[in-house]
Amino acid sequence: MIALIAAAIGFIFACMPGALIVGWVLLPIAFVLAIVSLFIKRKAKWTGVTALIVSIVGTIVGFVVFSSVVATSFDNAFGSGDTTVAPPSGDAGAKDQAAAKEDPAANAGTRENPYPIGSVIESDDWRVVINSVKLAATESVVAANQFNEAPAKGSEYALINYSATYVGDDADGQMPAFVSVDYVTANGTTVNRLDKSVVAPKAFDTSSTLYKGGTATGNIAIEVPTATAGKGVLAVRPGMVADKVFVAVK
Repeated sequence: MIALIAAAIGFIFACMPGALIVGWVLLPIAFVLAIVSLFIKRKAKWTGVTALIVSIVGTIVGFVVFSSVVATSFDNAFGSGDTTVAPPSGDAGAKDQAAAKEDPAANAGTRENPYPIGSVIESDDWRVVINSVKLAATESVVAANQFNEAPAKGSEYALINYSATYVGDDADGQMPAFVSVDYVTANGTTVNRLDKSVVAPKAFDTSSTLYKGGTATGNIAIEVPTATAGKGVLAVRPGMVADKVFVAVK
C-alpha cells in the first residue's frame, strides 16, 4: 500500500514541469517497494503489482515531460533572438506592408502568410535578403557540376539566391554558415541543402569569414517535390540564436 501511494503521488508530480524532482524521487522508491511487496508471503499481490505498473508508467511520463521542458528551454535560449523584417523596395513591398496594417492579425512571417521575396530579414548579427527563387532549375543545377546527381523521381531542384551581410560587432568576424535557409514543403517537411549534396551554380560561400559590413551572395540548390514546389516556403534564420521567419518562393 505504501508503494502504491508513493507511486501515485510520484506520478502526479512527474506530470508537473515545476515539480519533476519530487516525482523522480518517489517513483524509484515506489518501484523498489513494489518489488519487495511481491515477495511477501500470504499477502495480496494486487497492490504491489499496481504500484509497480504505476511507477513504471510514471517514470516514462516523467522522461517525456522532462524532454519537453528541455526542448522548450533550448528553443527559448537558442531561438529567441530578435528578428526584424522590412518589406522589399518597390510597389509590391508597399502593398504587402499596407495589407499588413489593414489586417493586424495577418501574422506576417508565418508559413500561412510568408514575407515576400526581397524582404530584409535582420538580427543583431546578420542581415539576410532572399534575392530570387527559381523553381524547376534541375537542368542548370545538374549542369553546374559533373558529380551533381539528378533529383529523385517526382522531385526537382530549386535554386535559391540570397545575400547575407554581417552587421555584428565581433572583431574576429563570423562565417555566414550561421545563417540558415531551408525549404518547407506544403505538408510541413523541412528540406535543407545538405539533404542532397549538390554544387549549385555560383554557389553561396558559407565558410569564408565576413567582417562588419561584409556581404556574401550566391545560390543554394534544394531538392523539392515537383507537384507542390510553388506551395512551399523558405524558412530563414538570420543567425544561430535568431528567430526563424518564413519567406514565399514566388
